[in-house]
Amino acid sequence: MSDPEDNLSVAPIVGADDPRHFTDSGIEIEPLYGESDLPEQLDLGEPGAFPYTRGVHREMYRKQTWTMRQYAGYASAKESNERYRYLLSKGSTGLSMAFDLPTQLGLDSDNPRCLGEVGRTGVAIDTIDDMRTAFDGIPLNEVSTSMTINAPAACLLLLYELVGEEQGVPSELLRGTTQNDVLKEYIARGNYIYPPVPTMRLTTDLFRYCHERVPKWNTISISGYHFREKGCSAVQEVAFTLSSGIAYVQAAIETGLDVNDFAPRLAFFFNGHNNVFQEVAKFRAARRMWAHIMRDRFGATNPKATMLRFHTQTGGVTLTAQQPENNIVRVALQGFAAVCGGTQSLHTNGFDEALALPTEHAAKIALRTQQILAHESGASDTVDPFAGSYFVESLTDEIEARANELIAKVDELGGSVNAIQFITGEIDESAWGYQERYRLGQDIVVGVNKYEEDEIEVPDLLRVDPESENQQVTRLKEFKANRDQAKVDERLEQLRTAARGSDNLLPAIKDALRDRASMGEVCGAMQDVFGKYQPNF
Repeated sequence: MSDPEDNLSVAPIVGADDPRHFTDSGIEIEPLYGESDLPEQLDLGEPGAFPYTRGVHREMYRKQTWTMRQYAGYASAKESNERYRYLLSKGSTGLSMAFDLPTQLGLDSDNPRCLGEVGRTGVAIDTIDDMRTAFDGIPLNEVSTSMTINAPAACLLLLYELVGEEQGVPSELLRGTTQNDVLKEYIARGNYIYPPVPTMRLTTDLFRYCHERVPKWNTISISGYHFREKGCSAVQEVAFTLSSGIAYVQAAIETGLDVNDFAPRLAFFFNGHNNVFQEVAKFRAARRMWAHIMRDRFGATNPKATMLRFHTQTGGVTLTAQQPENNIVRVALQGFAAVCGGTQSLHTNGFDEALALPTEHAAKIALRTQQILAHESGASDTVDPFAGSYFVESLTDEIEARANELIAKVDELGGSVNAIQFITGEIDESAWGYQERYRLGQDIVVGVNKYEEDEIEVPDLLRVDPESENQQVTRLKEFKANRDQAKVDERLEQLRTAARGSDNLLPAIKDALRDRASMGEVCGAMQDVFGKYQPNF
């Protein structure tokens, strides 16, 4: 049996008979909380004012409901366009693009490595034609679009900007987010291309480009979501996400960018889990910590540069294939926690996502869940509804203290870029702990290790037609056959030259994409110069 004091960010393995209760972060939950459990100095402030514990806007959802941004995309650009239009017609207020694995890895659909993966986990975007089709009939000046894309983030942003130009939409009016957080790819997902140094260059080049040309664009979504999906605890999610943010801010400052100029466009992306009270406390603690980091460590004086604005997605890893309709309740609880914690936008998962990409039916229930939270739960009627709660304020303070200790350890190692092995090890320990607690019955998952049923429930599932991959590859080959190849070759060589130098890479990338280079060719040209990242652990 491990001692809960041994690790300040992972729950101890104590078995099902131990009477104590712990959060996944190892915080022991007392039977009753009272006034003595409140922090000595309750650093609340007012909503919309430093340190933003109570929210980044004074009136929060009484003035404007959070963005209901449902993550969607599969198969071809045409099929994804149909799903985007469907979601908008049902009341979704923002779009969120899911890309297939080849696109995430900067590979064209006709690459032999991609066989069987094209269009599976999201939409395949190889060319300007694909991006044009994905947003056919969707005015880019009227929607905000989040793109879950990292290593090739610059390419996808520029394709989106080119489509906007074709629609007559000035870049200054484009609104949305590129995830653009490759540190978490090294740690939690593996969808990276280049080593950290050129990757950080691409990231900060995008910061500068958007500051100059696309000022309403969120240049990065610093993601803890994937750390939690890999198995980290709530405390680890806060600590490692903010450590990534520190690394990006430092890298941008070192290139000569002013923190007060670029930091207001930084966004964050968190996971929503089932423990409502810990999740509410997590969001409140993260906001307060980031405000102090930006002011005290980086000297930010622009209030917007100290605000932590974030998107939440309900926890994919919490969804069960057993009794999948139970997931509707889990998603509702997770969404409720995100709203009570002050999220700026929210994606609610489909109940069938442990089995496949969500069907239209599941996607509609997920969206309706958000709408019920907005209009029927009461969570949006008042700002920071759990403020002053003995329990939640104690949790908020405890999460902050433990997360700060972890950040200090990352700092000692030279920051996130140099602490990848340490962070990965910590998350792996937490993931093992989750599994052990479920195995021993210390943690209950309804329908999995308690209240099981013999009969397997399998709802109707979304199945991607394998023929869609063949059609995508055919379209790509036709695209490449009907272009000025000499011009493409010239643009790619200009990009390689730019990569060897120090100028901002995005103008050269945009020229290549406009002149009909494919996304895979552009990423490949940069890889010729930068090389590939090879993990050493």
